[in-house]
Amino acid sequence: MIVMKFGGSSVANAERIKHVASIIKAYQYRRPVVVLSAMGDTTDHLLEAADKAVEGTVDVAGVAKLHEETAAELGINIDTIEALLDELKQLLTGISMLKEVSKRSRDYLVSFGERMSVRMMAAYLNSQGIPAKFHDAWNIGFISDSNYMAAELLDETWTNIPQYLNGYKNAAYDDIPIVTGFIAKDAKGNITTLGRGGSDLTATMIGAAMQAEEVQTWKDVDGILTADPRLVTDAKPVPEVTYEEAQELAMFGAQVLHPRSMLPVRKTQTPVRVKNSYNIQSPGSLIVEHHNGKVPPVCAITSVKHITLIDIVSSRMLGAAGFLAHVFNNFLKWNISIDVIATSEVSVSLTVNSKDNLDGLVEDLEKASEVTVRTGKAIVTIICDAAHSSAILAGGFDALADEGINVQMISQGASKVNISMIVDEDEADETVRILHKAYFS
Repeated sequence: MIVMKFGGSSVANAERIKHVASIIKAYQYRRPVVVLSAMGDTTDHLLEAADKAVEGTVDVAGVAKLHEETAAELGINIDTIEALLDELKQLLTGISMLKEVSKRSRDYLVSFGERMSVRMMAAYLNSQGIPAKFHDAWNIGFISDSNYMAAELLDETWTNIPQYLNGYKNAAYDDIPIVTGFIAKDAKGNITTLGRGGSDLTATMIGAAMQAEEVQTWKDVDGILTADPRLVTDAKPVPEVTYEEAQELAMFGAQVLHPRSMLPVRKTQTPVRVKNSYNIQSPGSLIVEHHNGKVPPVCAITSVKHITLIDIVSSRMLGAAGFLAHVFNNFLKWNISIDVIATSEVSVSLTVNSKDNLDGLVEDLEKASEVTVRTGKAIVTIICDAAHSSAILAGGFDALADEGINVQMISQGASKVNISMIVDEDEADETVRILHKAYFS
């Protein structure tokens, strides 16, 4: 058994659905479980419909048009989707009467995208002679807490999933399960969503619980690349990375699986493969616990823009216990997350997202420190074997110096697989290109 996950762009229209169906057919012999996101921009359209409902207008025409026209082009019956559209209209009518959208209502609302998507795909596969059956995730055992918009799966999900899918895995029946990503139900039966990376988490949870051969996530590139191909035209596929490296890549801007989706497969050591839906013969990139061959000095380079650098200096706390505790407690108080950090005896330099409002935080920090805030920065991260950090940095810094790029801060991750540096935002793309040339050309 394998698990195959396709995102919204992969099922955005009839042509893409037909293409994904052909991929599923090609892997039919491996008994796939398929996880789908909502079609294209459906989730955004559902949220727009909610905004209109709050203002008093109930309108499902946009969502209905996409699915009805796609179904007509696919030549399939969509009675199940029409029933969902009626249910959606009832929900929006309720929202229009209450003039508000609660977190619970929002989760219920956005669930319609995934639920319609799996019904569309299952109907089309069956029309092509490929037996398939759609499943809302809760119907195969996905149970979460009630933290709407960012729910966590309960431990019982691990034992629930095999109860529903063991028959398929053991060839008791042949209908390919087409499962909604991103959604679950809580113990009271309310629909929840799993937050960022929710569809990835659905796929890896199924793969881990079923002890699948591998989980495949299908994208539009040949796996994980050494850099963003939009920045580096000669970016190369990376044959293999570890879970830890993949998590760091995702944290620092690469379009890989969301870090939290790695947790189930790391627990069971289930491999994850990133594949190209436009080049199914490509082996893609394999994500495993440990490298099977020689560990490359540098795996990939990635970047995150819109970063603010904060320097905190307190000579009054020289040698005093509690300086870092004072700093971190203030970040906790203002609910601001830190990305990269470098420390000395009396100073801390760290980065945060530029969207964060820092006024209250800075005011509190200034009670015991001198604080300098610098916006317009970027984090450039080298995913590497940090055991050889001296040699890696020497080559990279020489190349950057030759091009006049000034690195303003550097931090080696505790994971020992990344080195991050801070540069001006308008130099980030060029920094990635220079480092890529230094390490991979």
